[in-house]
Amino acid sequence: MKELWKGNHAIAEAAMRAGCMFYAGYPITPQTEVGEYLSGRMPELGRKFIQAENEMAACYMLQGAGSTGMRCMTSSSGPGFALKQEAIGYLCSNWIPTVFVNVIRWGPGLGSLDSAQTDYFQATRGGGNGDYRLPVFAPNSIQETIDLMYEAWDMAEKYRNPVMILSEAALGQMMEAVEFPEFKEGPKQSEMDWVWDGVGDRHSFNHGTPLYVDKPRRVREKIETMQENEQRWESYLVEDADYVCVAYGLPSRTTREAVDQLRAEGIKVGLIRPIMVWPFPFKAFAEIKKDVKGIISIETTDAGQVVEDVALATKKMVDGNVPVYGLYTAQKVVRPSEAVAFIKRVIAGEEKEVF
Repeated sequence: MKELWKGNHAIAEAAMRAGCMFYAGYPITPQTEVGEYLSGRMPELGRKFIQAENEMAACYMLQGAGSTGMRCMTSSSGPGFALKQEAIGYLCSNWIPTVFVNVIRWGPGLGSLDSAQTDYFQATRGGGNGDYRLPVFAPNSIQETIDLMYEAWDMAEKYRNPVMILSEAALGQMMEAVEFPEFKEGPKQSEMDWVWDGVGDRHSFNHGTPLYVDKPRRVREKIETMQENEQRWESYLVEDADYVCVAYGLPSRTTREAVDQLRAEGIKVGLIRPIMVWPFPFKAFAEIKKDVKGIISIETTDAGQVVEDVALATKKMVDGNVPVYGLYTAQKVVRPSEAVAFIKRVIAGEEKEVF
C-alpha cells in the first residue's frame, strides 16, 4: 500500500531497509531531516547513529565503519560535501564502500535554500584530490530515490567504491505517495575477504595488493569498468526526434511535459533522462537519428554544467556537427511552458548554440 512520505524522510527509511548499520552526519538545510529521522529510527533497530562535530568528522567516521564491512552512510548538502572532499578521496583510495546523499541547494557557502543542480561538477568530477570517480544516481521522484537507495550499497560493494545519491532541495522537501521494499541485510563480514575484522592480517585495501602498488592501473581499470557497465538512462520519443532534450532529476519531469505539448503540435522532440549522471549515459545518444537538428540540455544551474557532458556525448556518439543548446534556470525548476518557448526559439534560430 502506498503512503505519503516526504523525500528526506523517505530516503532515510529506505537506507534502513537497504541495510544501513551506521550513519554519521551533521545538520545542514535542506537535508537535515535525513539525520533527524535516523536519530530516532536507528536506535529503534539497534543501529548506530552519530551526530558528528562537523561534516569532515562525519565523513572520516565512515572510513572506520566501512573498513569493517558495515553498510554506512552520510548525508549533507553542497557546502557540507565541499568539506568532506578530502575524506571522500581517502575512501576511494582505500577502496571502502559507502553511500552519500547530497540534497543540493543553490549557491556556494551559505547560498540559499532553493533547489538546484549546481553540485553536478563536484559530484561527477571527483570533487577532491586524487584520481577517482563516484557512481552517481540522479532520481527524479521520491519513489525512484527509494528504489535507487536499495541498489546503492550493492554497487558500492561490487566496486568497493563510494556511491552517491544526488537529490535536490525540492525533491527532499516535497511529498509523494510511495511504496517501500522489504528490509534487506548486507553481506556478512565473513563473506568479505578485505575487511578489518581484528583477526590476523586478512585485510588488504586493494584486492591483495599493498596500498599504492600498481594503483594507477587498478584505479583506471575500475573506472573504465564502471563507465562501461553502469550507464543508466530513460529514453522518451527519441528515435524520430528532430530535437532531443537532455534533463535529469526534477527538470526531467517538466521537460517531459514540454515534449508532450510539442508533440501535440506536431513538433518532433524527444527526451533522454540520465538515471546515473556518472557514468554519463553516452550509449543513450546512439539512439538519436543521424539527421537530428539539435540537442538541448535543460538544467537548474546558473551557467551550464550538464551541458558539457551533453556536448561531449553528442560529438562522440552522433554523426555530424550537431549543435548543442542550453537552458539554465538557476534555482528554480523549469516550467513546461518555459521549456516549450525555449525549444521553439531554438527551432526558429533565435538561440545561440553553446557547443
